[in-house]
Amino acid sequence: MGDTTIIKTQSAHSPKGEMGQIYLASGKNVSMRLWQNEQPGEDKEPVARDYETVGYVISGTAELHSEGQMVTLAAGDSWVVPKGASHTYRIVETFTAVEATYPPSQVHDRDAPQ
Repeated sequence: MGDTTIIKTQSAHSPKGEMGQIYLASGKNVSMRLWQNEQPGEDKEPVARDYETVGYVISGTAELHSEGQMVTLAAGDSWVVPKGASHTYRIVETFTAVEATYPPSQVHDRDAPQ
């Protein structure tokens, strides 16, 4: 029989990352994080991460800039940023989204600010 452990994470007690992300449930191969009430501000430099990101917008609006492309993200939209793709987000309107990363973003310093 394989691993049968269920993991539950209460976001109110979850650790927070250096960039403001809230780490949610994390398994061996995938993890979730929450970006809550991110405010418009200065544009950030593009980064390339060592994981794939899949996200879903709960509220607000942002622009995702990646490899010469730009897409607007709004409530109900989902997106994928491939592993290694140079990208940045520009928050247009207070933004809340959930992301899943493969492999887990918080392991081996993959999520360290660049």
